Amino acid sequence: MARLACYLASLAAALFALQKLLGLFAPSWGEHLGGWVGFLTFVAGVLFFVLAFRWVKRRILWRLRNRLIVTYVFIGVIPAVLLVAMAIILLYGLAGQFAAFVVTSEIQSQLRTLEAANAAVSNELAARLERGEKPNADSLTGLRKRESAWSRRLVCAWYGENPLPVCDQSKDRLLTYSKFSSGTFRHITRDHGQLQLRVASTIPVGTSKLVVVTSEPFDKELVGQIAADLGEIVVYASGITTDGSVSLKEASIAEGNVGEAGAHAGPSSSTEQKRNVVSTRDELFTVGALPEASSGFDHDIWFGTPLAVMDWKTGEVESLGATVRIHTRPSTLYARLFSMAIVEIVQGVTYILLGVGIFFAIIELIALIIGTRMTRTVTAAVAQLHEATAHVDRGDFSHRIPVKSDDQLSHLAVAFNTMTASIEKLIQEQKEKQRLENELAIAQEVQAQLFPRQVSELESLEVHGFCRPARTVSGDYYDFVSASAHKLILAVGDISGKGISAALLMATIHSAVRAYSMEAMPQLREPMAVGAVGGSGRVMAAWPEGVEVSPSALLSLLNHQLYESTPPEKYATLFVGIYDGRTHRLTYSNGGHLAPILIGMDGSVRRLEAGGTVVGLFDNMTYDEGAVEMRPGEIFVAYSDGVTEPENDFGEFGEERLIDLVRESRHLPLAQISQVVTTSVDDWIGDKEQPDDVTLVLARAR
Repeated sequence: MARLACYLASLAAALFALQKLLGLFAPSWGEHLGGWVGFLTFVAGVLFFVLAFRWVKRRILWRLRNRLIVTYVFIGVIPAVLLVAMAIILLYGLAGQFAAFVVTSEIQSQLRTLEAANAAVSNELAARLERGEKPNADSLTGLRKRESAWSRRLVCAWYGENPLPVCDQSKDRLLTYSKFSSGTFRHITRDHGQLQLRVASTIPVGTSKLVVVTSEPFDKELVGQIAADLGEIVVYASGITTDGSVSLKEASIAEGNVGEAGAHAGPSSSTEQKRNVVSTRDELFTVGALPEASSGFDHDIWFGTPLAVMDWKTGEVESLGATVRIHTRPSTLYARLFSMAIVEIVQGVTYILLGVGIFFAIIELIALIIGTRMTRTVTAAVAQLHEATAHVDRGDFSHRIPVKSDDQLSHLAVAFNTMTASIEKLIQEQKEKQRLENELAIAQEVQAQLFPRQVSELESLEVHGFCRPARTVSGDYYDFVSASAHKLILAVGDISGKGISAALLMATIHSAVRAYSMEAMPQLREPMAVGAVGGSGRVMAAWPEGVEVSPSALLSLLNHQLYESTPPEKYATLFVGIYDGRTHRLTYSNGGHLAPILIGMDGSVRRLEAGGTVVGLFDNMTYDEGAVEMRPGEIFVAYSDGVTEPENDFGEFGEERLIDLVRESRHLPLAQISQVVTTSVDDWIGDKEQPDDVTLVLARAR
């Protein structure tokens, strides 16, 4: 829109320059371009106005406070202003109408006075005519002597169409007989270029009728009496002479009755005379003066009202024949409205209205203050929330919004503070979790180094081990240790608990088993003495020379070491076996671990159960030792509870299912047998989380 507005403005400027240039050589062409210049300028102006409105809207209405202020203005202020404006206009109109009513009432009162006097004269003349007496109006003579106002008034009478010797037919008071008047007549008339207040009465007398007409000039003197207690009055009219008077000869010309003098003057002279007398609606005169203001609120009032004027010659009534403009003040109209008799009541009403106005003003002020404070409360809360979100956007979750009230906005602030505190706590926990995950990743790498990666198998024994932790690190343990060229130690264990503590204890057992299984160590079936020296916690053993270490002695040493160095709730299950490749004999001892299984080529099953309780729970424990001969093709299966104890809707995986799987796949390589078993366990668990570490150790005699 901005680009279009600039384009149209530039095009209008270019056409304007072209118009001026063509105006020097071809003015007609330049005139044709003027319309396009105006049209393009108008469209560009509208577009610029829309753009300016949008800019102002964005700048002003972006803040919530400004939006609320604008809303309050449209809801509260503008209607109040409109109501006040309507009240002022209404009061102004009523005051103007009352002023016009005062003027018209005074005019009608003057007409009624003339009508009463005219009726009295009419009745007196009618009575004299009926008695055959001379038609004189003695009452009129008395009125002229007693009241000075009758020196301005003219009374004329006609019996039939013959004038009676009642009025003074001077040249300035020419009053002609009107054929259209009948009955009672009372009106403002225009006659001989003057405005007159005129009344007429028609009374039947005998075979004819008596017409009496009373007239008074509507001039400065009459209007001045009306304006004396009102203000300034200006009278406008058309077809009236400016000086308010006209001679008999001029009046005859103005009415179109050209006499002898007019005949000699000729048509052109008559037209000029008529044009000088009959003019457009102009100001005739101004009377009165604007009263002094009684207070700062006593402003002046201008109001006009039309006066119906009848043309005395034709009888046509012009509703806008004359106009009266009144210039006054409310205090003057107020004084005219109420009489002195009820001035105390009027003052009381005034005080009541003043008190009501002050009361409403106080309420409006209180409402404004309350609205402003509430607006500031809302906008301050929103501003604080906006500032808080800016802190959150920068990653500062420690910022808190101050809460100083108990309302919905304060609850929102409390909720925001709670949210940021929770987020801050979650971030700290996430950082701690990330740190622990890093440490666990390191521990996983270290633990992965503990499991045997390269196994030195014997000619007569094939081995395989598998361990999958339920978490990052495992508490299960297995190991293959070469004791000599023809002997191999097999160890399988399970540490109580999970996680880092179990992994550390697993590493301890791994190190101890390897340390106690060194070839250079003295060899013994049963230890001669096992004890602690000087309370140092070190275990000392006396071995007879030439005897190898046995699985039971190794479990006894591990049991004492774990009992002394670990908490009471920490223990382990451990199976240790030593396989002799020359005799195909497996010597073993089981410290509380799940009994390993030997599955023969014919599917027979033997369990290796000789041993004792768990390692590290009780001190001074001895472990039994057993020995079996592994036949060629027979498979040794050692496992942890993570293989047989997983459950689903059908129950536990179980040892029987493990035996069946190994029995069915015993002809496969050990690695494939391990994969078949672990896959079956995974299928049994399904979508659930792996509940425990899965460890499987396989060995097959050759």
